[in-house]
Order: sequence, then C-alpha cells, then structure tokens
Amino acid sequence: MPPIISIGRLAVKLRGRDAGRKCVLVGIIDKNFVLVTGPKRLTGVRRRKVNIDHLLLLPQQIKISKNASDDEVIKALEEANLLDFMKEGFS
Repeated sequence: MPPIISIGRLAVKLRGRDAGRKCVLVGIIDKNFVLVTGPKRLTGVRRRKVNIDHLLLLPQQIKISKNASDDEVIKALEEANLLDFMKEGFS
C-alpha cells in the first residue's frame, strides 16, 4: 500500500529540474497538486506547486504544521534525525 498524501510526508521528485531530489509536502492544494519544499538550502528544491504524479512518496514523515516555513521544516528534520537522509541523492 503506498504512503498516504499528508503534510510532513517526505517524497522524491521524479520529473523536472529537481528530479531525483528529496522534498517535504507542506501543503495540499487539491486532489492533483501539493506544495513542496526542499528546503532549498538543504536539498536544492524550492517551495513550489507539484503534480502528485511527479512525486514518489516515501514512508518517512515529520511533524510540521500546514505551510510551515523552511526553518520549521529543517528543525523538524533535525529532530527526526533525517537531515543526512534528505541530503543524499536518490537513485
């Protein structure tokens, strides 16, 4: 069963300039689009609207509020010991 789309879910971008980079879902726009962030200074993925079909959802999830700032996301990743995991490339 694939992981559920939820705020704080980690994902890998499969298409576009950020393909292969990890990101975090910070908002759900509708049934087809979500708002993701890397954050940019951590993984190079800037905050943007992304089609769900262009993401590979990962089982990991962090506790963040809806539309959390990049600093809040980095703090939550640090608490979950996922900073190094986020920096790793995906192949």
